[in-house]
Amino acid sequence: MEMAQAQQAKNLHRIGVLSPGLSIEPRDEVFRKGLRELGYIEGQNIVIEWRFAGEKAERLPALAAELVDLKVEVIVTHSGPAIRAAKQATKTIPIVMANVGDPVALGFVESLARPGGNITGFTN
Repeated sequence: MEMAQAQQAKNLHRIGVLSPGLSIEPRDEVFRKGLRELGYIEGQNIVIEWRFAGEKAERLPALAAELVDLKVEVIVTHSGPAIRAAKQATKTIPIVMANVGDPVALGFVESLARPGGNITGFTN
């Protein structure tokens, strides 16, 4: 039984979610549903580390550092301040940004065609 538990723990992927706001259950559930559709099931093969700043942007750097300390494999985030905090916290963990206005102008990526660094994602 110990070997099975060790093997299961080894296969768990850790995703960090960094949000500048509060938890919004419908949005969070859509994220979980998308992961399930790709075969990632919370508690079975992934752990999601949720971090919410609660509309207090000054908390974002500490929350990003927590995710780095937890050794997440990827950080998913949105909004300029959250992306900036994640970028300052790590140069190696992939950061997936969602729905940011102009990531080039904001200095998050070098170009849309070749983002460079550890940040990728989509823009509106």
